[in-house]
Amino acid sequence: MSESIGARASRKGPRPKHVPLRTCVVCRDKDAKRQFVRIVRTPDEGVQIDPTGKRNGRGAYLCDKFTCWERAVAGTALDRALKADIDADVRNVLSQYADEHFRKDDNVRS
Repeated sequence: MSESIGARASRKGPRPKHVPLRTCVVCRDKDAKRQFVRIVRTPDEGVQIDPTGKRNGRGAYLCDKFTCWERAVAGTALDRALKADIDADVRNVLSQYADEHFRKDDNVRS
């Protein structure tokens, strides 16, 4: 009888909240969804940055490291993840976004 009480006691308390994990398409680091920036390909508007993380379309995630953003803009990892050819205009927008949001952090570290 005391064994069954012990089993119930271990389940006491609120259940931990589920935190969705995502993977950076460049460095393959895994972390909580909110730690990444989502890039989305929509049928109507093409490839864009999705600050809410909720837009419809095929998504890919990039972490907050400036080097990952540089490699995503220069390489083909983002093209493969979104299954689309990314044109130069979108690459310029991604590069500007990285400069504004992540360049400062890398300068502080060095």
